[in-house]
Amino acid sequence: MKNILKLIRRFVITIILSIFLLLFLNIFLFEFIFFKYSTDDSPSDKTFEIAKMIKFKDRKYFLPDKEISNLKKQNIWAIVIDNDSKKVIWQTENLPGEIPKEYSVFDIALFSHAYIKGYPVFTAKIRNDLLVLGYPKDSYWKYSTATWNYRLIQNVPNFFLIFLLSNIFFVFLIYIFSNSKLLKSVNPIIKGIQDLPKDNPVNIDEKGVLSELAKSINKTSEILQNQREQLRNKDTARANWIAGVSHDIRTPLSMIMGYGSQLKTSSNLSEEMAKKLSVILKQSERIKNLINDLNLASKLEYNMQPFEKKKENAVAVVRQVIVDFLNMDIDEKFPIEWNTKSEFVSCFVNVDKNLIKRALANLIQNSINHNENGCTIYVSVKEDEKNCIICVEDNGIGVSDKELEKLNNTPHYMVCDKNTTEQQHGLGLLIVKQIMDVHNGQVEMKHSEYGGFKVNLYVPKNLFSY
Repeated sequence: MKNILKLIRRFVITIILSIFLLLFLNIFLFEFIFFKYSTDDSPSDKTFEIAKMIKFKDRKYFLPDKEISNLKKQNIWAIVIDNDSKKVIWQTENLPGEIPKEYSVFDIALFSHAYIKGYPVFTAKIRNDLLVLGYPKDSYWKYSTATWNYRLIQNVPNFFLIFLLSNIFFVFLIYIFSNSKLLKSVNPIIKGIQDLPKDNPVNIDEKGVLSELAKSINKTSEILQNQREQLRNKDTARANWIAGVSHDIRTPLSMIMGYGSQLKTSSNLSEEMAKKLSVILKQSERIKNLINDLNLASKLEYNMQPFEKKKENAVAVVRQVIVDFLNMDIDEKFPIEWNTKSEFVSCFVNVDKNLIKRALANLIQNSINHNENGCTIYVSVKEDEKNCIICVEDNGIGVSDKELEKLNNTPHYMVCDKNTTEQQHGLGLLIVKQIMDVHNGQVEMKHSEYGGFKVNLYVPKNLFSY
């Protein structure tokens, strides 16, 4: 209903603007035509001017030759009627022959506001006589019997306003009536378009003036529903495939790692065989971690990973992850430094502790995997008004600007070194992003001030902890 009212309001505004524009256009055209056909020198004014120019001498009237010439050019003739005899006592040379030379009082009363033999005439007093100026036929229209009620003239502005409002209302009714079917068809169309991105099936009645549009929207909805169903089926198949492959790989991988561990303790192995066995065990461990990462990434993507948020101290959680890594007896080439201020002992967040620990472990392991020559790993915790900020960075080889752009903008960025035995992948960072998503947090990847790679995790604080 709100959409219909909005559409009607737009129609009303459009039609009112159209009416006013049409009104202004008509006024402009009227003024243009009026000024085009009007003259600065009106016939009445010219008659009074000629009356002033005519001289009376020796009981005769005289008009300067220049003015007589101007009257001839305009086909204007003039006569002077004697007040006593009612006869013409002066005339111009171009006086038409059909013009009488003698008049009665009745004749003068008639033509003073009208015509003489079809010639529009205008009069003025000259001494005690009457000057008559005659213009060509069909040059002026004179309405000699105009009588108007004074109250009518007085209320013309009110009548004009009533007329204007009545016309606007009448045109509006015609407009609404002619578009009523269109308005009835628009609301389902608008609702259908709004439902398309909401994954709701759309079925609009294919009738009315917008039937073709309704048909197209229904067809689009059907295509979208089919595509979404296909995507759901593909996603389900992919998740099942990952779970199945992971399950099938675990058993032989466990046997490989088990037998490999037994062989490693054997004293009969040569130094070369021991190195090869060490590589086998290391790569088997990588395969195992990759399988675990695939399973976790798949579960997070499809909201299948059970997690329970609790109030946790982020500082304590991060410290525990560092302790776990130190207890793993990692290579001395990868020292871990705690860069958090000693007085900063707590920052409470509402998180799944295990997932946050997994994200931090992935980031630390990422620094180890990408810096085979060793690096120092710096871990810190700080806060701003809304977030607890966990930072993991190193002084290793870092990443190029191009790689950094891909890491920030590509959902699953794969990296592979030239050394095929030391393949590296971006699945760990993908899992970090997914863990931050489920916690409504953010991941920021950038160059470290120490020259290597830096990742900031922005975890929303528990605002009710204090």
